[in-house]
Amino acid sequence: MGALDQPQFDALVRAGCPACKAPTLEIRSFIDRAIGMMAAEPTDAGRWVHDGEKFVDGTYRISCLACAHVVWQSDMCPRCNTEGGLATALDSTSKLEPWKRCPQCNELSMLAVAMVPATAKWPQPKPQPLAEYGDPGVHLVAYACDSCNRARAAEGCPLCGAPSPLRQRP
Repeated sequence: MGALDQPQFDALVRAGCPACKAPTLEIRSFIDRAIGMMAAEPTDAGRWVHDGEKFVDGTYRISCLACAHVVWQSDMCPRCNTEGGLATALDSTSKLEPWKRCPQCNELSMLAVAMVPATAKWPQPKPQPLAEYGDPGVHLVAYACDSCNRARAAEGCPLCGAPSPLRQRP
């Protein structure tokens, strides 16, 4: 579990802003995004592949859209819970580099999964990415060859680089 569990998250967002009583909040979270790759370059903008539990698990900030009051925030890494890891996750680039060609079958096409910082408005959370592939904050978690399924995963925490073992995600 991340810094928030589902009941805590639900209570915070249902209450709205405690400062101005506005109901609309901005939620910032690291969530999973699948990205098609060709020769180690993205072929699309990606698509979200997270569920509600992973959205809550990756949440690192909740603030009011009306008055900017910070309702809740955490500086720990949203993936491994390392204290102070959020700054590293937001400011660094991916440690995992995709293959240009699969070393097993020579295929150029891959599917990558990255953790991406996103923003969503509550009560209708439709996430929008805060960064694109190659930007600081976007971290490849794993990728696999489209042809033979050979895969490679990040070692340690893909966000902040903390060593394994990682905590379980929902």
